[in-house]
Amino acid sequence: MVVPARNEARNLEAVLPTLPAVHEVILVDGNSVDDTVATARRVMPDIVVLTETRRGKGAALARGFEAATGDVVVMFDADGSADAAEIPRFVEALLAGADVAKGSRFVPGGGSDDITGVRRLGNWFLNTVTNVLLGTRYTDLCYGYNAFWAHVVPVLDLVPSSAPAPADGRMLWGDGFEIETIINCRVATAGLRVAEVPSVELPRIHGESNLDAVSDGLRVLRTILAERGRGRAVRLPALAPAPVVAAVPTSAHAAVAVAVVDAVGATAPSSARIVA
Repeated sequence: MVVPARNEARNLEAVLPTLPAVHEVILVDGNSVDDTVATARRVMPDIVVLTETRRGKGAALARGFEAATGDVVVMFDADGSADAAEIPRFVEALLAGADVAKGSRFVPGGGSDDITGVRRLGNWFLNTVTNVLLGTRYTDLCYGYNAFWAHVVPVLDLVPSSAPAPADGRMLWGDGFEIETIINCRVATAGLRVAEVPSVELPRIHGESNLDAVSDGLRVLRTILAERGRGRAVRLPALAPAPVVAAVPTSAHAAVAVAVVDAVGATAPSSARIVA
């Protein structure tokens, strides 16, 4: 699990104890000025703590992806908006044959206790643009609760954490909230199998989001247009529920995925749907 965090000490106090036993939890700290790191280490002594080398959620995720050693990577927000009990849905979709399991608040079984009307409208618009340009069938482009097999990481072709930050303080492209759109576009244009699974977004526990609906929305739109030029559109198979299969993991780390499913006791993702 990769958890980007900046000044989330109060939220981590509540969030980390809810996580199931997994191979590793990687916290990527965004140079917090509160007790984020100390709290994480106190609540979860075996947590892996890294510091982002550039600012932004995208930079933090890229740093965490590079360091991940398990077969399955789960993107998980530190603010309490993601429900850890849903992790087995994502893992089961992967075991059923998907390369990427993408959470959606807008499929049956999904929902949001946090989204505003402006964000909902913006998400719908950006979704529509992406689906038209890339031939995808995403229902929730701007939702960042995702899981994928480790072999997907090189496909994402993200800016490495070793790349220096611009001297003028700007963020590199992909270092901001547009990272989720970049991931969704690149897995689609690469022809990977993407399954959407229902997810309910919970309200942030403490503090305020760093997301700016207007400026970040414009970055996402520019990202979609740039990614359309970067790769070719993908012809999709007909929508169908992702089949549930009895999969035998091929490595020791993949066994952790099965352990997560068993430990949390989720049911099979019968409502998962293939969107790319």
